[in-house]
Amino acid sequence: MHPEPEMTRPLKIGLLLPDHERQFAGKTARWADLREMATIGEAIGADSIWVTDHLLHRTPGEEPRGAWECWSHLSALAAVTDRVELGTLVICTGFRNPALLAKMVATTEEISDGRLILGIGAGWNEAEYRAFGYPFDHRVSRFEEALHIIHGLLREGSIDFAGEYYQARDCELRPRGPRPGGPPIMIGSHGPRMLDLLARYGDAWNIWWTHTGNCAEGVGPYAANVDAACVTAGRDPATIEKTVSVLVAPGKERPTPKGITPLAGTPEEIAAGLRAYADVGAGHLQVRLQPNVPASWEAFAPVLEALDKG
Repeated sequence: MHPEPEMTRPLKIGLLLPDHERQFAGKTARWADLREMATIGEAIGADSIWVTDHLLHRTPGEEPRGAWECWSHLSALAAVTDRVELGTLVICTGFRNPALLAKMVATTEEISDGRLILGIGAGWNEAEYRAFGYPFDHRVSRFEEALHIIHGLLREGSIDFAGEYYQARDCELRPRGPRPGGPPIMIGSHGPRMLDLLARYGDAWNIWWTHTGNCAEGVGPYAANVDAACVTAGRDPATIEKTVSVLVAPGKERPTPKGITPLAGTPEEIAAGLRAYADVGAGHLQVRLQPNVPASWEAFAPVLEALDKG
């Protein structure tokens, strides 16, 4: 049996897998590595495990960097775990037909027995759109139509929709997953149009450490915009969970991507830094450990223990 997190934990703590090339201490994690890390995550009491959704990164002067296809991994993770929630941070609706994506969601929901968190977004990396043949124009408008279809199928089980970019005529989602309304929908963005869609359709919101400066104090301005969008839409802001990604280095080695300083120190100091996010209204964190290898996940156990002690 895996230990259940203590109720004194001030917010949920998830761990982000290294699904890109060269994210695994300079190497590429294979499925066996990711399965091992998921097993460790459950054993140490993490609340959730997360994957990202990218196809190919191209930066001038650097070797291209790809990633494993996220939904294939998510389905496999659902089959080899039994307690943790499983989330996408975040899946790009532009890469998959929305009605088919809803079908994939319902199936993975079934495999996981209702542990899925559907994080979705409009995407941003033009290089991968072009390389794989997906249109990059009107991304938010395309996202809005996709979200309407996905939300309708997951929540109601059927939809009849004909938009400018997507169609789902007399479409039914059968069979349904274990939760009548499907998984919670988390939208990762901070733009005004996306926040309006969050207020209308979403259950949770996400912001990345590159926007917050990897500190709790950086969450406030973005969270205020979420609350304002809810008020404009006539929705109680408290009904949307706020989630934040955080970079953490639990050991002596502290590789730093793009100049972002990871949260570091003793387990108690790191726990205090994570607890600060609860103080600014976050209910769930997605932690990427540096370096992102099994030893770091094991070294994170004392941080969770310190959090649980209050």
